[in-house]
Amino acid sequence: MPHPIVCLDARFRQYLDHWQTLFSRPQFQHFVTVLLALIVGSQGFTLLHFKRAVAGSKSLASLSRFLAQAPWSQRLIHALAWSRFVAQMQPSVHEDLSRQRTLQPVGRGRPRKLFVRGYLIGDDSTIGKPKGVKMQGLGRHHDSKQNQRVKGHSLVQGLYVLLGQHFPLEPRLYRQQATCEQEGVPFQSKIALMIEIIKQFEPPQDTLTHVLLDSWYSAKAIWKAARDRGFLITTALRSNRSVRIPDAASPQGWRWQRLCAYAESLPDAAFVPCAWPRNPEHRVWVHVLSSSVKSLYRCQLIIIRQHLDDPVSRARFWASSDLQADVEQLLTHISRRWDIEVFFEDVKELLGIDHYQLMSAQGLQRYWSLCWIAFSFLEEHRGWLQTQWQRHVTLGEAKRNLQQIHHRLLVAWIADHALQGTTSEQIADLLTA
Repeated sequence: MPHPIVCLDARFRQYLDHWQTLFSRPQFQHFVTVLLALIVGSQGFTLLHFKRAVAGSKSLASLSRFLAQAPWSQRLIHALAWSRFVAQMQPSVHEDLSRQRTLQPVGRGRPRKLFVRGYLIGDDSTIGKPKGVKMQGLGRHHDSKQNQRVKGHSLVQGLYVLLGQHFPLEPRLYRQQATCEQEGVPFQSKIALMIEIIKQFEPPQDTLTHVLLDSWYSAKAIWKAARDRGFLITTALRSNRSVRIPDAASPQGWRWQRLCAYAESLPDAAFVPCAWPRNPEHRVWVHVLSSSVKSLYRCQLIIIRQHLDDPVSRARFWASSDLQADVEQLLTHISRRWDIEVFFEDVKELLGIDHYQLMSAQGLQRYWSLCWIAFSFLEEHRGWLQTQWQRHVTLGEAKRNLQQIHHRLLVAWIADHALQGTTSEQIADLLTA
């Protein structure tokens, strides 16, 4: 049933009003329509579904123009969302710093500098569009789920995690070089896009940023970009990379060895059992070596095996610039990277970031941006529910709770009109207007 805009929950209305100054009045109505449909809609995520989910919305053509052509700034929306996130997190940061001060041992000398760690996680996701023909930005990209190249779009994304709260940065569309030449736009590789994310990121005050990436982004240029910003970085490594190991027979006292060969040479005693941070009941076997990885910098090499009797081919390799971290802290860094995988799954399932039917590259990037604004509200509501319910709450639970709230508001709106003498036909006309 279509949901009237006048039936907005008070907290959601206040949230949407935060962006009102960035739009003209008609644009803001479209903005509210899309955000409300993303939250309360349950039938789908195309523009047609948005129109059907919200009563009083304008034509499909006007919704399409709002996303593809209307003169509003996607960058300003993200800047305002970021300033709001930082302002909301600052009290929690100060509280965590105060907690650290109480735990800091009293002694002689200068006390160590305290900080709150924030994780900047980067990754890309392929969004298949097998029937797409006239969509801009289409290419053939590797889909890890199907383990093959598929026709579609490639989204390069940064996700910032601070004290358990998640904030998606501005989305970036990766276009292959042939697509760029065809569409007349400059080419940027995925490596260049990730470097851009790192260079442009401005962390909240009193935080230390730790970049987390998979093996595709374990390039020296990315490590250099993180080091230049004073960030720590941890990346996965492919097994064909090389590590420097001591060798008395070599003139320089060391030699390069492939990671797979190095892991094969290690006895079982070189691995220590550790609890996996995301599931303390699950145990993994870990080996850590402080050395250098070829084409990177000095780092800690982490080798993780699920079981000692597994073949070495199933081992996973990581490099971290956090030279002071112990094994438990290194595993915490590595496990945190999974947050962006959960993020991609959540926004595909709950916000339909892969359901669009937009033709222009600007339109689909704006659509992703509005999905991120909806995600941020769901994240805020999830945190509020956790305080209320005193337990962990998933993003799906947060969305279902918001839908229930708005359904009750809709029923109350219908009942109020009925009490005022409005006929059922008139109420139906209001809902389908």
